Amino acid sequence: MAPNASRGDASAIARDARERAYSTPLEDFHVADVEHFTSDTHWPWFERLRREDPVHYCAASEYGPYWSVTRFQDIVAVDSNHEVFSSDSMRGGIMIADASEGREGSSFIALDPPDHDAQRRVVTPLFSTAGMAGLEPLIRERAAAILDDLPVGETFDFVDKVSVELTSQMLATLFDYPFEQRRNLPRMSDMILTRPRVGDDVPSPEAMQAAFMPLIMPFIGLWNERKDTDPAAGDLISLLSHDPVTRKDDNPERYLGNIILLTVAGSDTTRHSITGALMAFQENPEAYDRLRAEPGLLDSAVPEIVRWQSPVAHMRRTATRDFELSGKTIRKGDRVVMWYVSGNRDEAVIPQADRFIIDRERPRQHVAFGFGIHRCVGNRLAEMQLRVVWEEILKRFKRIEVVGEPRRLRSNFVKGYEALPVRITA
Repeated sequence: MAPNASRGDASAIARDARERAYSTPLEDFHVADVEHFTSDTHWPWFERLRREDPVHYCAASEYGPYWSVTRFQDIVAVDSNHEVFSSDSMRGGIMIADASEGREGSSFIALDPPDHDAQRRVVTPLFSTAGMAGLEPLIRERAAAILDDLPVGETFDFVDKVSVELTSQMLATLFDYPFEQRRNLPRMSDMILTRPRVGDDVPSPEAMQAAFMPLIMPFIGLWNERKDTDPAAGDLISLLSHDPVTRKDDNPERYLGNIILLTVAGSDTTRHSITGALMAFQENPEAYDRLRAEPGLLDSAVPEIVRWQSPVAHMRRTATRDFELSGKTIRKGDRVVMWYVSGNRDEAVIPQADRFIIDRERPRQHVAFGFGIHRCVGNRLAEMQLRVVWEEILKRFKRIEVVGEPRRLRSNFVKGYEALPVRITA
């Protein structure tokens, strides 16, 4: 929440959202409406579904009909059953909106086995325990430099100066992307995931492609540089450009699909969780004070931050055959949306799920990283970056105060922030 002056307005908005959620007939529920997410009023809609209709059918929306899976255990059941619930882009892919790319351009997250397994295997070594240990000193050095450069006693945008800057630096390093162009990487992600604001002109597909191509072109140059030279250990571009699975037919289309996936995943989970943590500490200042006194609690606080923020709001699957889930019959071809943001507030599994608790007994009991074969390959990197940046923040600042309302990402897929005004007290 923003400053005390706006608390009354925020409370009124929350009360109004609850009244609407509980007075709207269930058959009229459309929880994927992006306005729920930009206003942060989605909570009571999912709360009611978990209580009254946890596997809910929306008959009509701008995306077409879809099922909402809102309870923790049902989400795990769908996510773990890739034979019945497909991620394949040719069946629609992983977002509620149908995928537009052809299958050859699909990253491994939008494929089913065996193709998924073969492509994921190529990048997995980069995210090993040893690989993460090698990256930590560099992340710490860069986090420290970013934080030491922040203005004290002045209002600034935390998203821009901390969350985006840190993640864009790390992505540029992982990809060997031109460092001076690093801000292109989160921009790519936002272009893919963000919907136009009400009243905005909607760009044509041709205009979108024209704006996107300059951002992706450096990766074509890197492909051409690396594909016919000796591969370098720990080099993601070398891994993708040399392995026959991701280099298929000497065509970079599949390589680019995986680059885009890793850009979105590497940017959004970390940057929005960094900002989400600050929002949580604004509402729970005693948690921040306790972490300053006991920084070892970050081991449990970091997964709690990820659960609390749920940066990936949903994942979609498509049924390959008729299937019964919690008493509802899902038909072959149906669009099935797992709402991670709802499962992470399911009190049937997570005690006091609506509270931010930095010393939870089982802090990794959440669905933010998914389950089964599609569990996030970079989850350890995301957690390590979060831990390091908050270790460095806690060392330096007694308080970072949120002094205005956040501007949230216009997306129902990634739950995140475009801007957050803050001030560091001198």
